[in-house]
Amino acid sequence: MKKKNCYIYTRVSTSMQVDGFSLDAQREKLRKYAEFQEFSIAGEYSDEGKPGKSIEGRPQFREMLKDIAKCKDNIEYVLVFKLSRFGRNAADVLNLLQQMQDYGVNLICVEDGIDSSKDSGKLMISVLSAVAEIERENILVQTMEGRKQKAREGKWNGGFAPYGYKLVDGELKIAEDEAEIIRVIYDKFIHTTMGAATVAKYLNRQGYVKKKRQNGTLDAFTAHFVKLVLDNPIYCGKIAFGRRKTEKMQGSHDQFHVVKQVEYPIYEGIHEAIIAEEDWLLAQEKRKKTGVKSEKIYSVEHQHLLSGILRCPECGAALYGSVNRKRKKDGSFYRDYWYYACKHRLEYDGHKCSYKKQIHQDKVNNAVVEVIRHIVQNSQFDTAIKKKLESSVDLETYQTEENSLKENIRQLTAAKERLGNQIDRLDDTDKHYEEKYHDMQNRIESLYDEIAEVNASLETVQMQIQGIREERISQERVYEFLELFDIMYDKFTEAEKKEFFHSFIKRIEIYPEPLENGQILKSIQFRFPVYYQGNEANTFFPNLENTVETIVLLQRRTM
Repeated sequence: MKKKNCYIYTRVSTSMQVDGFSLDAQREKLRKYAEFQEFSIAGEYSDEGKPGKSIEGRPQFREMLKDIAKCKDNIEYVLVFKLSRFGRNAADVLNLLQQMQDYGVNLICVEDGIDSSKDSGKLMISVLSAVAEIERENILVQTMEGRKQKAREGKWNGGFAPYGYKLVDGELKIAEDEAEIIRVIYDKFIHTTMGAATVAKYLNRQGYVKKKRQNGTLDAFTAHFVKLVLDNPIYCGKIAFGRRKTEKMQGSHDQFHVVKQVEYPIYEGIHEAIIAEEDWLLAQEKRKKTGVKSEKIYSVEHQHLLSGILRCPECGAALYGSVNRKRKKDGSFYRDYWYYACKHRLEYDGHKCSYKKQIHQDKVNNAVVEVIRHIVQNSQFDTAIKKKLESSVDLETYQTEENSLKENIRQLTAAKERLGNQIDRLDDTDKHYEEKYHDMQNRIESLYDEIAEVNASLETVQMQIQGIREERISQERVYEFLELFDIMYDKFTEAEKKEFFHSFIKRIEIYPEPLENGQILKSIQFRFPVYYQGNEANTFFPNLENTVETIVLLQRRTM
């Protein structure tokens, strides 16, 4: 009698034993079963350290399915140790089984005593896979209820302590070396005109160093970090529940993502607050006002070309665009007059800015244009700028951090899967069942929090990587502008002009009052070296002796 051909498939979520059987033990069990049933093993497939919710992360399983579809070895059965090794999602299990049976291949779960070639076997597979999935959902619900109850009691839900705190016996205690940063962030945000990005720059500029947490390697502050601090009620002594929720991705049945919630309950915490509740509410009020960009309804095409890079001669803060809108006596629109002015009147190192002057935008814009127009005509500059823009941007540090966080998420997810398997295998007749169940439940709660924290860190790093890549693209566009600058500048849109200035120029300084000769530009600092009269420098200082300033003065006198 000809032996029936079969494949053996084994899987464990980690290199450790699962269900009490390692990969080798599973293989040995399946081989003995095949020998007893007089099956011929045509191939063995094994996935180690792979989750079982879907086949996407199981390359060997996918390879086995391809071989079945090719009728490679004319097999009749696939042997697995238990149904949980085949799949843990009811819909997937039945779908995969149907795919196999379309090619005349059935499934045998040795430990469960299930054979899909028999009617009772297929029914049993449907029931067991559905029950397992329902049980996992129930465990998740119970876990979330347990976390919610801890929040109601004002207790920390587990996972990494937020920046500014440390965990002592499971409770949050203030970490003074980090809490200082939290106080500075709130103080600068609510008592000055600083936004989140400016607060981050202030911290970096003042020499503050972010303590590395959760396997992080970057010590710089970012606007994203500042926003996370400002939005977290933990700092005013509260405990929030459900600020992020894992939701199923639309159009899929086994893919999930973390979604920030607009509304969520907040409870009184038992931990000590770092900032007053009044300050937290002030921060939320400002976040609502500054977090939404106002829609522009007048002079839609106009752009404040140098806003943000033109600096106040008194306090050094960035000047921003303002408008003086003139109207006719009947109230109808007449004309806009555009200026640069300093709006940081409440802040620079705690001192009020005294610079009240408004500068006509056309005046300083035209002066800067003429400086650039003359500089870019220099052949040395053209060669140098090409070399600069062709150089690669070093992303190694950020990419290393990204890979580290992804690996951390993979490990935490594997640990969560492993713990889920252990919960599934708990024997409810065990006299220590309740203690074991609650212990595992607390551990899985902690893992969910850790995964959410690492995901937040990954989002920050990926935003930084994207920013660097966008800067690279922006620099390449700068070169395109420079090549055509002399003849095409007047044809650029206002948006293109602004993009060019901000990509090419880092800082422009002006005199508090124009000099006797009318000169207003004090210096222009470029983002990469410029070449003029045989010299290379990042900063250009206009003066009467050079041709550039002469052109600026002539242009001014003819206006």
